[in-house]
Amino acid sequence: MPEPAEVPALADREPMTPVACRVLENKTETGDTVTLFVDWPDSDPFEFKAGQFNMLYAFGIGEVPVSISGDPTRPGVLMHTVRQVGKVSSALAGARPGSMIGLRGPYGSHWPLDEPRGNDVVIVAGGVGIAPLRPALCQVLADRERYGRVVLLYGARTPGDLLFRDELALWRGRFDVEVLVTVDSAMADWRGTVGVVTGLLKRATFDGATAVGLVVGPEIMMRFAIGALGERGLTPERIYMSMERNMRCAVGTCGHCQLGPWFVCRDGPVFRYDQLVPWLRVREF
Repeated sequence: MPEPAEVPALADREPMTPVACRVLENKTETGDTVTLFVDWPDSDPFEFKAGQFNMLYAFGIGEVPVSISGDPTRPGVLMHTVRQVGKVSSALAGARPGSMIGLRGPYGSHWPLDEPRGNDVVIVAGGVGIAPLRPALCQVLADRERYGRVVLLYGARTPGDLLFRDELALWRGRFDVEVLVTVDSAMADWRGTVGVVTGLLKRATFDGATAVGLVVGPEIMMRFAIGALGERGLTPERIYMSMERNMRCAVGTCGHCQLGPWFVCRDGPVFRYDQLVPWLRVREF
């Protein structure tokens, strides 16, 4: 494939036209999940906000929305963590260094990291849900003095399903962030906690009267996590969640991701919990 042409500015790009990008590295995270490091073919770095997503295109197969899992304070490193759940994501996960994929974005809302100035930040992640939360934690740690206590609570099905294990070890070694990890089940050689991630909230240290909570995971996990955060004193307007579901076009035209009055791709994927409460109680949604 020829070298990609000069990339037009974001405002001048066709919203449905992907930019050809070269895969620099394919890092295995678990048996079904990889992290792709992608080269952005432009002299200007690809800038994004924590919580936004891109549409990744496997040429000849299709495209899927994938959260940006890179560090927003290092825009030169474009990083996506992809779980194999279908033909497109499997093709992307199999992309080798030097191959080309399409990319368009960034899209969507972002984590409100300007709001908790001086207050505690509680990040609750389930499974691959840590990927869209990694940029938020990176940004918080890069500007650590702006925040109070910083807590990361992360749960996975088994130890083998934990993502970013090297970084988890680094984060746990810091004195300015509390990291608690659990798994649903494990063999005898696992020395950590066994249980659901919401159980970690009873052990975490933070001020629920002022803290801000960021939650991503399976929908049932998010429901229980939000309930547990509420028991610790967080009100719905201080809890944020990412609803990455059924997105196809990323620009609010196809209607597949409609949730009540919202289009997840355009109005989300990050929502304040009190915005979604009326619609999450409707069975059809």
